[in-house]
Amino acid sequence: MIGGIPIDPDGVSDPASNSEDSSWDGGGSVVRLSLSVFAENRLAVAGLGVVVALALFCFIGPLVYHTNQVQTSLGVQDQGPSLRHVLGTDDVGYDILGRLMVGGQTTLVVGVVVALLATSFGVVWGAMAGFAGGLVDTFMMRAVDSLLAIPTLFLLLFLASIFTPSELLLIIVIASVAWLVPSRLVRAETLSVKTRQFVEAAQGQGSGPTRIILRHVIPNVFGTMVVNATFQVADAILAVTSLSFLGLGIPPPAANWGGMLSNGVNYVYNGYWWQVWPAGLCIVLVVVAFNFIGDGLRDTFEVRLQRR
Repeated sequence: MIGGIPIDPDGVSDPASNSEDSSWDGGGSVVRLSLSVFAENRLAVAGLGVVVALALFCFIGPLVYHTNQVQTSLGVQDQGPSLRHVLGTDDVGYDILGRLMVGGQTTLVVGVVVALLATSFGVVWGAMAGFAGGLVDTFMMRAVDSLLAIPTLFLLLFLASIFTPSELLLIIVIASVAWLVPSRLVRAETLSVKTRQFVEAAQGQGSGPTRIILRHVIPNVFGTMVVNATFQVADAILAVTSLSFLGLGIPPPAANWGGMLSNGVNYVYNGYWWQVWPAGLCIVLVVVAFNFIGDGLRDTFEVRLQRR
């Protein structure tokens, strides 16, 4: 025992074993309680359902609804919804419904991969800065502040304009600026965690900084990581949409929802609503859905809500 806190077999106190932290409602497990808290947020559950439905639509849909998204068909361009083309065709004859599926694959993949990369790098950077403190912390966080001072859209436009657009490029470009906010959040959490007794006990047992960060700091900021990752997905999708809308997206025949929206705007005054509304609706749905999921996860990882 150190200060009334139990010690794990490695000689390091474990906050999860503290009687206060383990007083779960009805003696249920952490997983069951977390799922219960998440399920109580109906908007979060609805958001999860929307994301799953859109993922199935984008990745399973093309196996059922076969369309040609490589070769243009100028003989059927700008046709309205019909039995043959459920959501009509665009200005070069691509089937809009099939285009939504293919474009959704790129949009969702870029959003999820950017969130994973940005959150992972931001967590490592922020945890290192917060735990090291002193001049190291000052130098690392001033670098973050300097990059944050540059308007994000301007930096994205600059990077995207000097390289040939591709799916990999979009991931790299957006992730290069998306890690900044997670790093600040994790650094703030780390400053709080490193003063706790179980970290001091680990240091007293001779554990090095790397071990403490990996085993004790990062697990204790896991909730912040997960919640922020969901918002990062939404932000990345909006960034892809913005770049595509400004003409810096992936060139045809590849597609994404932002590019479809940008192309459709040119024809909206001709009454071709089907070239704008489907892509715009998908963007709104997926962004709102991930934000709802983030709100639900924030409640789930809130300690006061876990211990009712």
